[in-house]
Parts: sequence; C-alpha cells; structure tokens
Amino acid sequence: QITFGSIFLGKVPVHEEVHRCAGQIHGYKGCIRDFQVNHKELFIIDEALEGRNVENCNVPICDYHPCHNGGTCTSDEENWYCECPKLYTGKLCQFATCDENPCGNGATCFPKSRRDVVCLCPYGRSGILCSDAINITQPSFSGTDVFGYTSFLAYSAIPNITFYYEFRLKFQLANHHSALQDNLIFFTGQKGQGLNGDDFLELGLRNGRVVYSYNLGSGTATIISKPLDLTLNIHIIHLGRNLQKGWLKVDDQKNKTVTSPGRLVGLNVFSQFYLGGYHEYTPELLPKGPRFKNGFQGCIFDVQVRTSLNEGFKSPGTPEGHPNSGRSVGQCKDSPCSLIKCRNGGKCIETGSTVYCDCLTGWKGAFCTETVSVCDPEHDPPHLCQQGSTCVPLPNGYTCHCPLGTTGTYCEQG
Repeated sequence: QITFGSIFLGKVPVHEEVHRCAGQIHGYKGCIRDFQVNHKELFIIDEALEGRNVENCNVPICDYHPCHNGGTCTSDEENWYCECPKLYTGKLCQFATCDENPCGNGATCFPKSRRDVVCLCPYGRSGILCSDAINITQPSFSGTDVFGYTSFLAYSAIPNITFYYEFRLKFQLANHHSALQDNLIFFTGQKGQGLNGDDFLELGLRNGRVVYSYNLGSGTATIISKPLDLTLNIHIIHLGRNLQKGWLKVDDQKNKTVTSPGRLVGLNVFSQFYLGGYHEYTPELLPKGPRFKNGFQGCIFDVQVRTSLNEGFKSPGTPEGHPNSGRSVGQCKDSPCSLIKCRNGGKCIETGSTVYCDCLTGWKGAFCTETVSVCDPEHDPPHLCQQGSTCVPLPNGYTCHCPLGTTGTYCEQG
C-alpha cells in the first residue's frame, strides 16, 4: 500500500476505513532486505519513521546453498560467506580463472593459479597463448602433463579395418626411464564402457617392452615384445592381424604371433584413431585391457596403414596424413622454450607445443614479471583477514576492511 509521502513494508496500519474496504488484512511474514526505490537503496531500519512487531532477520541463507562450484557456505546470526575451493573466487565462488579465457585458436584453458592460466595448444599452434602457427611433419608428444592431460593427435576412423590390417611406424623416445613405463602409442576402439567385450586395438610401452593388444569382442589377445634395445636411436614397429591371428615385429626381434580367444573374427571399431594419447585423460574411459596410464613421450613418425594385402600403405586421416584435432603436440627436436624467456628466475616448461613459465615464489604472470602482493591468494604465508573482509596492502604489511557487523584486526570479532 502506498500513501502520499509514505511507503509501508509488511502491513498497512489498521483502522476502521481499511476494514470496511478490504476486509481482514494479513501482514507479510518473512524478511525484507536490500530495499530499493528508483535504484536508490533505502536503509529499512535507519530511515523508518515508525513500525511495530519487527525483529532482526535470521534467515538460514546456507539452507538455500548459494555457493557455486563446490563452495562451502558458512553463516552466523548476522553474516554468511562462501569458502571457495581452489581456483574459484567471488561472493558465490562463481568466478574461475578460465572464465575470461585468454587462450586463442581453440586451446584448452587450465587455471595455473587464481589469476594465471596455461593454454594447452591445439594441433598446429604453439606459444603462451597458442597464437603462433607451427608446421608439424614429425609430431612430438609429451606424455601426461602436470595438469593430467595427454598430448595426442586424433585422425578420422580407419575404414575397412574389420578383418585385416597392417601398421608400420617409427618412434624415438624422449626419456628412456619414464617413457618406457606405462605409455600409450596408439588406440582405436569402443570407449566409455570399460567392458571386457569392447572391441579395441591398442599399442603401447610397458616396462621397457612393446605391448600390442586387440579384442574382437570375445576376449583380449596380447603380444609382448622382448625389452627394447636402448642403444637404438629410432625403433621400428610392424604389426598386423588377419581374422583372429595377430603378429608383431619390433626392430630386429623375431616375429611374435597370437590368436584371439573365442570365435569372433571381426574388429568393430568406429572411433577416431588416437596417436600418442587420447582426448580424455582418465584411463578408465578406455576398454579393459592394458589401459596405459600415460601418453607417449617422444616422437612418432612415418605412421602407415593398409587394410588389404592388395593395396599399398598410406598415412591415416582424411585427407591422408591430416589429423582432425590434437593437443600439445610439437615438432620433433624443436623446443618452444627457445622462443620464450621467463623472468625473475622462472623456469620455462614445455609439453609438446604447450609452453608456460613456472614462477619462483613471490612472482606471477605469464612471464613471471608481476610481484605477488601480500593480499594475493598466491602469497606465502597467506593474509589473515577473515572471510568476507577485504585485504588492503600497505607499504609495510596490510590491513583488513571489515564488513558490517565485524571488527578486530582481522575482522574476527562480531
């Protein structure tokens, strides 16, 4: 109800005229806050001329789960705030570092800190923001990076692979110790279910040996080579399958064969052909079998395939030799760090074509050129201002600006 010169909240003052015109009136039950008229806030209690039966509002705001992105809501009689998980900020934990994504050309943005990001570059791109075009003739893979992603190339599905195929490829290891432990070379198959009956074709390295596996739907067949001769700079693999029978030849080792279990003879796969890694970074998404935990570390080149004895070998992809997509793949023997200079003791980290600066304590930014303020979340030790207060840096230390209803050096008192 509005009268000339007055605004009533909750319930109009009752008198005889109102009863005659409107009947019984029920007042509002609940809380009113943040009251605005014409975009101007009215302070409900301070500016009120009169009132009756009004008390302080104690809405259990946390019952409404206001915090986003896994934030934890904490409240008392006067205030509430969200305790945000790592890499999220804002009153409701609604802001993430990658919300304002600076990465270009379809790169994958990953938050390095609350203010800095790493751009995981797509195929054919390199640089801090993936803005540099690179020509890749011999792809270099970096395995699984510190963020849990693998570098990979994805080619269109290889046609006519059902009953017969042959693959030839060469590879060069980047690091003999880690690159030989549990690393995927290529994969194609049914993904996502992780069942024993999933058809797949997979090649990788485990404990210094080449492992070749396939499943036609009735059980996995696996061939494991002898240990690789690490004095060789480049290794050559030739493998194939005809119906149930598969074979593998590695370098100068003798040819090994296997026959898949069961009675099925056809490999039914429709997924892309993944080289060096895979798009998803959880091995559990791959069918049961070897499930290599990491991507390949090193260079893979001269990959060729044929699906009939009567045809020649050719590179995968449509058009031939061209991948559909990829991530963090560089050119073999080229270092993207040669073009990047990290400042103030920062270290250049490269994973394929992806490159970023790992800054020393006290520095931040793409090139480690910005100092970390005492109020920044990256500062060690962190400031002591309580949640809901604002940390303000001073020439010697900092001070805390407290929200309404709190006081104390760190706004710790109600």
